[in-house]
Order: sequence, then structure tokens, then C-alpha cells
Amino acid sequence: MEAFLSSTLAVLDPQTFLYMALGVVAGLLGGAIPGVTITMTIILVLPFTFGMTPLQGLATMVGVYVGGESGGLITATLLGIPGTPSAIATTFEGFPMARKGEAGRAVWLGIWASLLGGLLAGFPLVVGAIQLAALAIKFGPWEYFSLFVLTLTIVASLAEQSLLKGLLSGVFGLLVTAVGGDPLMGVARFTFGTDFLLAGFPFLPVLIGIFAFSQLMKDVESMGGGGKDATIGKDVDLRVNHLKVIGEILRQPFNLIWSTLIGLWIGILPAVGGSAANIMAYDQAKKFSKHPEKFGTGISDGVIAAEASNNANIGGSLITMMAFGIPGDAVTAVMLGALIIHGIQPGPLFVTTHTQVAYGMFAAYFLAHFVTVLVEWALLRYFLRVILIPQAVLTPIILVLCAIGSYALNNIIENVWTFYFFGIIGYLMVKFGFPLAPIILGVVLGDQLEVNYIRAIMTDADPWLFLTRPISGALLVLSVVSVIVSLWQRRRRAPAPAEAEAEM
Repeated sequence: MEAFLSSTLAVLDPQTFLYMALGVVAGLLGGAIPGVTITMTIILVLPFTFGMTPLQGLATMVGVYVGGESGGLITATLLGIPGTPSAIATTFEGFPMARKGEAGRAVWLGIWASLLGGLLAGFPLVVGAIQLAALAIKFGPWEYFSLFVLTLTIVASLAEQSLLKGLLSGVFGLLVTAVGGDPLMGVARFTFGTDFLLAGFPFLPVLIGIFAFSQLMKDVESMGGGGKDATIGKDVDLRVNHLKVIGEILRQPFNLIWSTLIGLWIGILPAVGGSAANIMAYDQAKKFSKHPEKFGTGISDGVIAAEASNNANIGGSLITMMAFGIPGDAVTAVMLGALIIHGIQPGPLFVTTHTQVAYGMFAAYFLAHFVTVLVEWALLRYFLRVILIPQAVLTPIILVLCAIGSYALNNIIENVWTFYFFGIIGYLMVKFGFPLAPIILGVVLGDQLEVNYIRAIMTDADPWLFLTRPISGALLVLSVVSVIVSLWQRRRRAPAPAEAEAEM
């Protein structure tokens, strides 16, 4: 405790605190702009940290990480476009809530849930980093494969009206990841002789195209048909009662804590990422809900689950990086590089040999969450004004920003064509009643599913190991239970024939 308090005082040093706060602002902006990821933001910030002390540099990057996770929810709720992949599920409830005239409530539910989820996940980070990380390294390719199978069963609950169309969407997402070199031999698949497709379709242009382009085209179509402007009227009240919003979150303690634990655990597992945590927590909130039929209409349960999990994911990623020197995701991979540049080797001895830096990162993690809320409080009124811009003006601006964001990813025009290609596919799928969420789930998980299956088979060709290894077998059993619960919920909320006739 003494070391933690001493390191907290070091982070509260005016210069270190200022660097961390600037990192939060950079992260918020990077997370809020579709196409500019947290990873890209932290890479841009990295060179500025070389001249800082190790604690200042890492506090700055922790600020970017925490701010970026919260920034993604702003565009997800206000525009229906996830600013970061880890805000995908936030879109499912936050955007409909904003469209119902509760934009302020939608955003602040996400902000306060992010704060509470992040703080709850911070305690295991301080007291049990090495123990939790030791448990995580027991995961082999069999366990990872089974975990991704469990996550994939979420398709059954994201399928909305038609289970068949949901499954077809999920399969399409998996097929998208089959394009490019295979992970074992690097043999080109479905590349049609183009160099661009050798590495497969880049994820972000696919994500932005499917969500943003299809949403924008629906709005344009609505305006062309004489429909109501999709933006919220100028009389919308953007103010919220913060105590009421916090109380709404605290009245769902199980949802908050369970979503935090999911985010924390997914973060501890290397290379899984916040997008899987975000979607899995949303699915769990729906499965345990007393009113699952209301999901998708803009209810608080989904926003709380999605945002608590993706901020808790940060704590999990830091645990694995600090305890074993294994990056939990791309952002912690960059931070790992920064540590090595400063002559610090992460690992089991990191906390004892570099106590001030290690506990300083813990302190920066907690402080950055509070700074993020303060910065969002100061800037949110300007972000919220975006939704008051007429749709005829807003749509082309967003379209151009999405194209620029896609191009900026690798500075190649092919990413822009990918954005438009998947945007048109997404729009056509919406027109024919196919849900979009399962496609993204397939794209997120497809690569990892294939890689871990191949690793498992290469290690031992016995397929029964997927069932006989305790953790892997338990995850596969949970997968079956997950599908059964989803089907039961669908059957329970389906109207009885007599009731349906009465409604007609």
C-alpha cells in the first residue's frame, strides 16, 4: 500500500499528470473518430514519450488507452458508428436510445458504466496480477478455440427476427476472413491474383463499411422517401441527472459486475481483445435479462454491459503485459515496446524490480478514468451538438470522414474501395432483412478460430482433446448451453398463434 501511495503521488506530479491528461484527450479524439483506432493513436503518441521518464511515458500511454476506450462510445451512441471495434455492442442499444431523444442519457450511461467497470477491474490489477496471469497461461490452443466457439454462439441471440438469416450472416463473416494467405502455409486463398488481398480484408474498413455506410444509406433513403429527418430535433434536452443515471447502473449490480469480470478475463487472455469482450458481455446481459425482447430497442442493460466490459478489458490486458511480458492486445504490444525502449523488461520480477513504475501504472490507470469523465463532461456538449446537424449536411460529412479514416489506416486507396464494397453489401443485407452484427462477429473471430484450431491439431492430432481437457470441455458445454438458452428465449418471446391472430 505504501508503494502504491508513493507512486500515486509521483503520478500526481503536475508535469506527469499533465502528460497523462493530454494522453486522455488524444485517446478520446482517436477513439471517437471512426477509422482512427486506439492502436493508431498510441503509435502516434509513442515518439513523444521517448524524451519523458519511464513513468511519465507509460502514464501518458495509459491515458490514451483509457480515453480511447471511452471515446469509442461517443460515435457509437450518437451516430450509430462504433468509433473503435470495442464499441460495437454499444451501438446496438446506445444508438436506438439516442434516436428516441435520450442522447444525453445514452452517452452518460456509457461513460459512468465505463468508469465503474474500469475501477472494479483495477482492484485485481493491483492485488492479483501475477496469480491471474498464471491462470491465463494455462490456456492452450484447445481452450482458445473453445472460447471462440462459445463467443460465436452469440449469433443465436443476435439473429433478431430470423435465426437462419443470422446464421447465414455469421457464416458470411467467417468466409470474409478466409480471404488471404492461410495461417499455416501462407497459401493464397480467394485473392484473384491481387497483392492487396494476400493479407486478407483489413478489419476496420469492413467494420466501418458495414455499420456506417448501410446506416447512412438508410437515412438517405428515408429522406428521399419524404421520411422524417433522422437527426434529433433541436428541442432535445441534452442535460441529464447524473445521480439518476448512476443509480440506474447501480440498480443492475449483477449486470455491472458480471460484465466487468467478462471484460477482465477476456483482457487477460492474450490476443482476444476488447471487441470480443464487448460483444460477449452484451450477449450475457441479454441472456440473464428478465426482458430480453427489449434488447435492440435502446435499453440501459446493453449499454452498461458493453461499456463496463470494454474498460475492464484494459485492466486485464495490463495484467498479462506486466506479469509475463505478454501483450493482451495491439495497444499493450506498443506499451511493451515502450517499456523495453526505456530499458525495463516486463515479467514476473517487474513489480519487485521497478516498483515505482509498476505501481505508477496502476495509479495512472485509476486516475485516467476520473480524468476521462472530467474531459468528457467538458467536451461532450460539443460532441452532442453533432446530432443536431441536419441529416442532409451530416451524411456527406460522415461519409467523407469514413473514407478518410479507411485510407489513413495504411495510406492505400484499396482500403477505401473495401469500405465501399462492404458498405454496399451491408446495405443490401439490411434491405433483405439480414442482421449485421453476426457478420462482424464472424469477421472478429474467424481468424482466431482457424489459427487456434490449426495450432491444436498440429500439437496433437487427437480431436477428443477439445472435449477431454477440462477448461476446453467446459467451454464447449457452455457453448451448447448458450445456444439452448438463446433458442428458449426466442421461443418464449414469440407470440402464441392465437395471440398473433388477435394482433392481426
